[in-house]
Amino acid sequence: MTAFVEHTEHDRKRMLEAIGVTSFEELIGDVPAGLRLPGLLPIDEGLSETETLARAQELARRNREAVDLVCFAGGGIYDVCVPAATKAIASRPEYATSYTPYQAEVSQGSLQATYEFQTIVTRLTGMDLANASMYDGGSALAEAVLLARATCPGDRILVSPHLNPSHREILVTMLAPSGARIEELPAAGARTEVSGIVPEDLAGVSAVVLQHPNYLGALEDMRLAGTLLEGENTPLFIASVDLSSLAILDCPGAYGADIAVGEAQTLGIPMSFGGPVAGVIAARQKYLRRMPGRIVGMGRDSKGQRAFTLTLQTREQHIRRARATSNICTNQALVALMATVTTALLGETGRRLAATLSAEKAAVLAQNLSEIPGIALADPEAPFFREFALRLPDGMTGEDVVRRMRRIGILAGIPLERIPGGGNGLLVAVSEKRLWSEIEKYVETFREIMASDVVETGAG
Repeated sequence: MTAFVEHTEHDRKRMLEAIGVTSFEELIGDVPAGLRLPGLLPIDEGLSETETLARAQELARRNREAVDLVCFAGGGIYDVCVPAATKAIASRPEYATSYTPYQAEVSQGSLQATYEFQTIVTRLTGMDLANASMYDGGSALAEAVLLARATCPGDRILVSPHLNPSHREILVTMLAPSGARIEELPAAGARTEVSGIVPEDLAGVSAVVLQHPNYLGALEDMRLAGTLLEGENTPLFIASVDLSSLAILDCPGAYGADIAVGEAQTLGIPMSFGGPVAGVIAARQKYLRRMPGRIVGMGRDSKGQRAFTLTLQTREQHIRRARATSNICTNQALVALMATVTTALLGETGRRLAATLSAEKAAVLAQNLSEIPGIALADPEAPFFREFALRLPDGMTGEDVVRRMRRIGILAGIPLERIPGGGNGLLVAVSEKRLWSEIEKYVETFREIMASDVVETGAG
């Protein structure tokens, strides 16, 4: 598309008629009014092109990206280290193809990269197999639950109350046509109460879903859940995990999960306004034929050389719709490639170091913040990896803190009041990228806010 496209009134009228509406306002009628810009942009009439562009850029600079701030926000997307070499390697022509990799003979570079991605995922999760990636963590979770329903019939899905809210919304949408119902397990502070999972309560349950670390950053008792769900005629145990945490935490395969899902963003993908990311799904060998999407395999060609090809393609574009496992039509190959390159560059030692730094820095920040009068951890007894929830005193909200800190260049976290039932607080994340000086400034600024007589509530 060119940078300049001119439409006359006649052009606009013809397009609207072809669409079947009478005005542009009718065309965008489904967009909530609060998200629309009333009227025209605040640009004076009669400006030259140069003046207009300058004014538009001035307005655009009012927006501040997370990368322009010292980012302590998480909630599923994290400001992780991305080596400079990652983009350079991922842009090499070996990984380029004029079409998606159906024709193995012209796509060996991209197919090999996807095969390596699958290998990395299986090693991190401790599972037997992984596919060529999914859209994101939410769609991967939904596909995992659909797989569970096809394998273990039932209309009930038990989920953690601390599941990523966005992932839960996707799950609800994907399950709606099936008639399955989602039921919440009880909460135990910032963790899920899993000890109550007993056989007599599992009738009609297809899957049990736990997130580890969960949305509040707390670590769940995955080993206990795995023990309670082992054996025949039990629901499938689905673990939604932070892949970067698996460098120091037990992998899903070690605590008995049947399926592991997540996002590859934490392996070394920029935040990019929250996407795109690469969804991850890995499973036990016995679920191979039920896996959605595509799986790349390795074999030998007629010359005995190593060759890669799409081994399984169970999507409805390739096989009869009645036999398809899902209608997933593509995978996030470029994003998965970046995660693969970053993981290869860091290696096992580097990946473990990055995870350890995140955990150590988060622990120090949490300790220092909890020593400030009026501030407390939402659940002091819950272990966490790199993210934790804070409770704030009455009269102060997470939005207040975020607004105040944003003015000095710090993105303080995610206000818990944005989360259904989140209450009054702040969700704080610490990646390996955060400097000790930034952590000290965060604590110092928080102390100053708490010491203020009046918490500002005006527009930021």
